[in-house]
Amino acid sequence: MPEARLYEKLPDSRVRCNTCQWRCTINPNKSGVCRMYQNRDGVLYNLNYARASSLAADPVEKKPLFHFYPGSLCFSIGGWGCNFHCQHCQNWEISCPLENEPWQHSHDVPPRMAIDLTRRYQCRGISWTYNEPTVWFEYTLDSARLAKENGLYTVYVTNGYITPEALDTIGPYLDAWRVDIKGFKDAFYRDLARIHHWRGILEVAKRAKEKWQMHVEVITNVIPTLNDDDEQLGGIAHWIKEALGELTPWHVTRFYPHHHLMHLPATPIATLERAHKIGREAGLKFIYAGNVPGHQSENTVCYACGKLVVRRFGYDTEIVGLAGSKCQFCGAELNFRT
Repeated sequence: MPEARLYEKLPDSRVRCNTCQWRCTINPNKSGVCRMYQNRDGVLYNLNYARASSLAADPVEKKPLFHFYPGSLCFSIGGWGCNFHCQHCQNWEISCPLENEPWQHSHDVPPRMAIDLTRRYQCRGISWTYNEPTVWFEYTLDSARLAKENGLYTVYVTNGYITPEALDTIGPYLDAWRVDIKGFKDAFYRDLARIHHWRGILEVAKRAKEKWQMHVEVITNVIPTLNDDDEQLGGIAHWIKEALGELTPWHVTRFYPHHHLMHLPATPIATLERAHKIGREAGLKFIYAGNVPGHQSENTVCYACGKLVVRRFGYDTEIVGLAGSKCQFCGAELNFRT
């Protein structure tokens, strides 16, 4: 059980965790919001180091990442806990585990083993996903360093609520930042995830791209009656264009009833198509509808010449017109990493 990398010692054996933007002040023998960092006599420890809940060799498109090593397999590893409490969480069993429950169902996967498994399953890289990777920061940091030493790509699938100093610590070892921008209103983030200062997520995403040259893709799960209004969708689209650039992929995905939102319907396809139109009008070149296999917006079409560049159906991917990061037909820059 390692000592936390980023924290301050305070009077009376209290500590302040600086791993995520909650910056929890934690009393002795207590844990922070994520329950994965615990103060033991004035020293902050990470409880879930190398304790994995989930392991899989996934298509990278499942993250989803559409412009990052398309068609490759990505070794995907999840841990326990989260610093959000989303009402619609699909992985709530691992994100919100009961006391002591995680350790009864964990796989012990030290960083070296994770790299060995990545190679064994012929994956080109590794991602920390399924739950929030920030809450086992020490493990992902050690693993990311080792992955880069072994020539593997690295991916954070994240809610983005990491601190700038934590991002800067792991930044040299991360290649892709797949971040949720869940909505664009204070009330939405408060009601959905109990987060009050969500705009820090935007600042960190921009920092990941500008300071660390990470490949960034944004996902918004479009939930009926909660974040499907033009104001929020337009706010997200315009922010992506202005802060991350017009070539940044935006995934607008279909919500299905889950966890505490079983009373809501699945997102109508027409709503995703409206979101797609809003993204286009904001100036984005690549908007993808998710969780609707066979929809034409799964494909990548060159914005300059109109030719099909990458054909997708679900997680099946065929590269038909890509030359590095550019369209092989007209030479337009398409913002791919290959």
